[in-house]
Amino acid sequence: MDAHRGEIARWLDVLAAKGVQELAFINRPWPLDIRLPATLFRCAPLTRLFLSAWRLPDTAAVPRSAAFPNLRELGLSLVAVEDRDLAFLLDRSPVLEILTVIPSQVPVRLRLVSHSVRCVQLCYSIVAEVLVVDAPRLESLLQSWGLGSKSQRCCRVKIGHAPKLRVIGYLQPGEHDLEIGNTSIKAGTKLTISTLVRSDLKKVPNFLRCFPNVETLHIQSEKACEEPTGKVGLKFWLEGGPITCIRQQLKKLIFREFRGSTNEVAFLKFVAEKARVLEKMVVVVYLSSGVGVSAMLKPLTCAKWANEACKLQVYKSIYSDGSRPVYGVRLASEVLPADPFDLKDYYESL
Repeated sequence: MDAHRGEIARWLDVLAAKGVQELAFINRPWPLDIRLPATLFRCAPLTRLFLSAWRLPDTAAVPRSAAFPNLRELGLSLVAVEDRDLAFLLDRSPVLEILTVIPSQVPVRLRLVSHSVRCVQLCYSIVAEVLVVDAPRLESLLQSWGLGSKSQRCCRVKIGHAPKLRVIGYLQPGEHDLEIGNTSIKAGTKLTISTLVRSDLKKVPNFLRCFPNVETLHIQSEKACEEPTGKVGLKFWLEGGPITCIRQQLKKLIFREFRGSTNEVAFLKFVAEKARVLEKMVVVVYLSSGVGVSAMLKPLTCAKWANEACKLQVYKSIYSDGSRPVYGVRLASEVLPADPFDLKDYYESL
């Protein structure tokens, strides 16, 4: 493909001349990091742009007047992008609303300064840092399972000015360094969000105290929760002190990959007995041989629910051990308040 760079530039010129508004430009065959020519920026009429298996144009070769004045949705798949080039692209897209990176060839460092962006998705990518500096319209910040080793998945997420942010995930205590303003997040921080936590359940209480206004909570358990070491029972939750969001704000809880371990049962029973405004609890059961769902959920069905009108829904998991968390990428790009993690159509009723 590198031998056809002149031809690629001419293609882009033709597309620009024809006023193309939606473009999916995919590099095949390999290599995957051929740099796009700067003529890409001549496609000013674009409203939607999807690039796959390229390297972004060298911004040093792009005229300062170049811009995408009409671009509202940008998708980057298997794109090699340097920090300065991504920043340049965002800066030259003044009405951009949706940014999706799925996945990236290199670690992503995103510094977001935008008065138009509403949704950012970093899917199956190595994300080193996300700095939301000034994003007054940002409503959702979604980072799904990162590729690479555990150390590579450690990520700093810092939220500056984002007054409309209401959906954030996928967060893992211990792997995400989350900050609000200039300080690390701590109990009492006021932030209205939906969040998904995948973690050792012993870490959840302190994490949830950071978000007193959570109304929708997704938790995905891991096989590690079944192990005999580190068990936590109902006493652990009762003696841990009040968790404001569970007692006063939580309306919907989705617990995925439930296996019936002591830790999991204790957590769900605690929520059932303490969540005063909980409207729906969804339990997605990971079924293994010889384990009955009724026996697994008996402590929960026998609990004294704080809100007797709460609906308990039980589904069968269609994912296997070690599966990555999922959410609807397209759904996540829709206008909120759609829940990007609400994949009920993918579950089987029990």
